[in-house]
Amino acid sequence: MEQIPFIAVEGPIGVGKTSLSKKIASHFNFQLLQEIVEENPFLGKFYDDIEEWSFQTEMFFLCNRFKQLEDIEKKYLQCNKSVVADYHISKNMIFARRTLQKDKFEKYAQIYDILTHDMPKPNMMVYLDASLDTLLERIRMRNRGVEANIQPSYLEQLSRDYEKFMDHFELTHPEIPVIRINGDDMDFIKHQEDLNDILSEVEQHLCKGEVIK
Repeated sequence: MEQIPFIAVEGPIGVGKTSLSKKIASHFNFQLLQEIVEENPFLGKFYDDIEEWSFQTEMFFLCNRFKQLEDIEKKYLQCNKSVVADYHISKNMIFARRTLQKDKFEKYAQIYDILTHDMPKPNMMVYLDASLDTLLERIRMRNRGVEANIQPSYLEQLSRDYEKFMDHFELTHPEIPVIRINGDDMDFIKHQEDLNDILSEVEQHLCKGEVIK
């Protein structure tokens, strides 16, 4: 059965997901789906006091990402229009598992399962990773007010969580190709050659199997 390309770009905070998603969307003329970040009214409070504001923050993200995916399926995928997203909705579980107390996480996980069990799933994943120094520098350069109080220890732990998640994802979803990119070695913003290499690898996977444009 033919699949309409639905690419998800993932990685820790500050690694360049949105920038790469925009370039992939522009190059292949795909619809771009961007996650809602700065509109989350709890995010600034969350970085000030993670334990106090984690549940509200994660529920806001979950509900908004659910609505975005629902719209994407109806407006684009069902109309044979390809999509690239700068997140995968399962990232919610990465953050929730790290930030929520056990009782709240159990409630959150139940809601997550109900909302996402029939949502469209990407058929390609691009995973960006980078060292803590690189992530901190990129966060500093983009200068988002809500990210001003991110603690390096939180970001470092989050990067390890992402790595575990992606290893598990590849084991449990062998049918979905994962393109891994080291953000310390490749700078697709400053170097066109690096971007070309990434776009070429994406195109190779698009041309394989029964995925169509």
